[in-house]
Formats: sequence, structure tokens, C-alpha cells
Amino acid sequence: MTFEWLVALRYLRSPHRPAVLRLVTLLAVIGVAAGVTTLVIALSMNTGFRQAIRDRLLSVTAHINLKPIGRDGISDYRGLMARLKEAPGVRSIEPAIYDTVLLSAGQHARGIVLKGVNPELELNASEALHHIIAGAEDFSADADGIPALLVGRILAEDMKVSAGTYVTLTSPQGSLTPFGMVPRSRRFRVTGIFDSGFYDYDANWAFVTLGPAQGLAGIGDVVSLLEVRVMRMDDAPSIAQDLVRRAGQGFTFTTWMDENRALFHALSLEKLVTALFIGLITFVAGLNILVVLTMTVTDRARDIAVLMAMGARRQQVRKIFILQGLIVSIAGTASGLLVGYTLAWVANQWRLIPLNPEVYAIPYVPFHANALDAVWIAAAALAISLAATMLPARSASRILPVEILRFE
Repeated sequence: MTFEWLVALRYLRSPHRPAVLRLVTLLAVIGVAAGVTTLVIALSMNTGFRQAIRDRLLSVTAHINLKPIGRDGISDYRGLMARLKEAPGVRSIEPAIYDTVLLSAGQHARGIVLKGVNPELELNASEALHHIIAGAEDFSADADGIPALLVGRILAEDMKVSAGTYVTLTSPQGSLTPFGMVPRSRRFRVTGIFDSGFYDYDANWAFVTLGPAQGLAGIGDVVSLLEVRVMRMDDAPSIAQDLVRRAGQGFTFTTWMDENRALFHALSLEKLVTALFIGLITFVAGLNILVVLTMTVTDRARDIAVLMAMGARRQQVRKIFILQGLIVSIAGTASGLLVGYTLAWVANQWRLIPLNPEVYAIPYVPFHANALDAVWIAAAALAISLAATMLPARSASRILPVEILRFE
């Protein structure tokens, strides 16, 4: 152990220090630990929200939506799918039809989003239909030819329907008759109820096969768009551009980033603001370290003079107090990281903070502690603390031994 470390540790562990100095030192450690703990928990919560919302969104939506320009749909979608499947990075492609319809069951009625899908392709790509809580993943029609319908859990609860219930879907895109425009209606049988975990989809979405969806919309063998899922979701923009080139003229695309840009931008901004404001706690803790070292310099002025009279250099004296502040900072930072990550893990594991899924889309506050956050949090805390040591350390190194020891 070097001379500087030895003296710095002796100053911190000395039983002869004034009680107020020991108390202020303890408060400085607690202050750093509190700032680091709060920052870890806040960033873990923000990262958890971002990851949970992204995962839940992408479990029920595509990474890329390939859409026609200036047309009502894609008629040659089978050939187009065969061409696009050869593109690098593409995991799966599914045709889809989206329509807004009125769901009627008994005395209840409400508007929903109806999605027409190819059952085999959709089940292989989407996670939503794998979480069936009632009925089965069954898209087959009944003995009377009435097509199947899968609805979300919250929608089923609101409409008082269950597996086996017959409902009516009405499309606003009606048929022209001698009596005017008449809405199209068709009966469906609820064969399954899914629980995707994402409120908007569980409360407002239903799935049918392509044929009934096309019939209800009054279109032929046409789909609204092609949904593409890729190997790496972050590569979606570059893969989408390649798909548009392969598809030819008359197509455009949107990615999951485009459709949710405002949401994820808000989460990123929230993370930055949270880090800045909670970082002020660590800054205040750094001021406590400054007070501790200033009081230590005043209390140990005679010892410093003796050390310098015995040959200690000014750089060594400065280093003693820098190391003393660094020890306080390391103790507080390590304690804060340990407590913060422990609390974040416990809160996430046991889902201690419930949420209203109608507002937040998820039923509890998720925490995801990122190891990279620990690195920069520790670096920031140590940097602030180290900056706080400079002034007291400089004052200690400027002590004149002859002035202190003149009357000893």
C-alpha cells in the first residue's frame, strides 16, 4: 500500500475524528448511494417500459408493412410474396386485410378492427394467437358454413361472448341496391379468445380468414398489404427499401419504427430528462464530499504540516485528499448500484407496482436493469465526486508548515 493510500484510510477510519465529521462523512456516503440507487431504478423503469412496449407491439404487429400506392389492394399478392421471400433478412411474409366493422352480440354492439389472415402463416408469425385462454386456434367453419372468429379477451368480456357464441359483423362499406347503400352483414362463430397482453389489441381486435374478410369488405381475391417480419428488427428500414425495389413501381412501406416513432421518442426524451434531474442528487452528494474534505483539512492541518515538514511533497498531500474523497465516492456508488439493481430485480420479478392497462397498455411497471447503465452511472458519480475533491485537496497542498508549527 502506498503512502497516500495509507494516510487517506487512516484519516477515514480514525476513532479520534470529531463526531460531526464522522456524521458528515456517513451522510456523504448515503447521499451518493441514494443518488445512484434512484438513478438505477429510474433508468431501469424507463428501459423496462421501452422494452415491454416494443416486445408487446412486435408480438402482434409486423416489422414492415408493404402497401400499394393509389390502389385499393394487392391482387397478385401470392406471386409478390414468392419473390419477396428470397430477400436477405426476411423471416416471414403474411397477407392481411384490415377493416373497421361493427360487432353485434345480443344487446351489445361496438366498433372493432377486423383483420383477415392466412391462418397457417399468421400462427407461425404472430404471438397473439398463441395465447388462447378459451376455445382453440380454430379457423374452420362450423357444419352450417358459418366462418370462425377469434377475439381479444377484453373485447369478449365487454361484449359478454365466449367460445361458441354467434355474433354479427357489419361493414360500413355496403352494397348498392335499388333502396340505396345497404351495409354488408355476416354471422360468425367465436371459436377462440386470445390474450396478447397488449390492451389495445385485446380490447379492439378480432381475426378471421381471408375469404370471409374479403366477402365482408366486398372485394375479390385482394389483400390490403403484406406484413413482413425480419430476422433483426433494427434492420427493418434497410430491408424495407430492398423489398420495395424488388416489388417494383407502385409500392411503399412503413416500419415498426415509423408507426411508433412518437412513442419511442417520448420514452427516450423521458429517459434523458430523468437522468439529468436525478443526477442532481449525485451532484448534491458531491457537495457533501467537498464539505467532508474541507472539514478534514481544517481538522488535520497540524498533521499535514508535520507530514510536509518531514518531507511529504505537495503532490502527495493533494493525492491523500483526492483518494479520501474517492473512497467515499466508491463506497456510496457501490452501495447504490447494489441496492438499486436489487430493488429493480425484486420489483420486476414480483410485479410490485400495478398499472391500469387501459392507460399504460401493460398491467405492471416493468424494470430492466441494463449493465451499460451501471457503467456510465458509476463513471458519472465518480467524476462528480472527484471534481468535488479538487478544491479541498488543493487547499491542503498549499498549507505552509512554518505558519502552522510556529507556535507549537
